[in-house]
Amino acid sequence: MKFTHVVAAVALATGVGAQAQTAPASEADHSAHHAPTASAAAAATTEGEVRKVDKEQGKVTLKHGPIANLDMPGMTMVFKVVDPNMLDGIKEGDKVKFSADRLNGAITVTAIEPAK
Repeated sequence: MKFTHVVAAVALATGVGAQAQTAPASEADHSAHHAPTASAAAAATTEGEVRKVDKEQGKVTLKHGPIANLDMPGMTMVFKVVDPNMLDGIKEGDKVKFSADRLNGAITVTAIEPAK
């Protein structure tokens, strides 16, 4: 009798396991589980206008449109920059294109260039 219970339990477990399996997901279906690559992040740019440059502090104030990769609406805010030398040639009133991401807990400009 015990042998019958073991066989029934194995059959039940095998049947449930087969029901739970799904077809392998394609790479496109799996993309939401992975962080964006550096090239994808670099491609995501936002337009903005320089309101203030503080090279000593490594900060720039930008009035910007929505930042998609950060799920952030347009606003004016102060950003840290990865490298203060990025601010060379950028001045108040300039229209720029920039990329930003969260680095070490702070929203940081990772690339910036004059808009064309």
